[in-house]
Amino acid sequence: MMEAYLKSSEIIDWRHPAVLAKAGELSAGKQCQTEIAKACFEWVRDHIRHIGDHNIQTVSCSASEVVGSGSGICYAKSHLLAALLRANVIPAGFCYQRLSKDGNGAPYCLHGLNAVFLPETGWYRVDPRGNRDGINARFDPPVEYPAFSIQLKGETDFHQILSDPLPVVITALKKWKNKNDLWNNMPDSKQI
Repeated sequence: MMEAYLKSSEIIDWRHPAVLAKAGELSAGKQCQTEIAKACFEWVRDHIRHIGDHNIQTVSCSASEVVGSGSGICYAKSHLLAALLRANVIPAGFCYQRLSKDGNGAPYCLHGLNAVFLPETGWYRVDPRGNRDGINARFDPPVEYPAFSIQLKGETDFHQILSDPLPVVITALKKWKNKNDLWNNMPDSKQI
């Protein structure tokens, strides 16, 4: 069962040389999986720019594309984090929230985050979206600190841990190649 959370794929392409190199760099000198997971999380959160926060038009999808561009939306950042963790033989999956796009109700969209399996904690959700005013996602198991909390009717925190990103997310990232088009067509789902 855990093998599914370690596999490489077209999107979670952790065998790509650039992803492997970064995974090795982030794990160097670390003594345990939790230290490695924290280093990977903090690097993606802090060094991969969120395209919405920085008005970057390029839309990345696969882990190697995100490393190459240095930017991504929440989904793409979660793809990279999963790849870095899996390259370090740490099981990683995908989780989603359904959130109001503007904080006022409809329309809604999915928000992507990760779950990592830590020996001392079990599955632990982390949100590599990137911090800014009002967002303070961090790594401090066993307490989870997601970027967003559910506040409105119609919003949902899906607790399923998927081994692969949702197809609707991949379709959107591949179809809409600039941020403005993607933002106007964000994927949504009432169930996972």
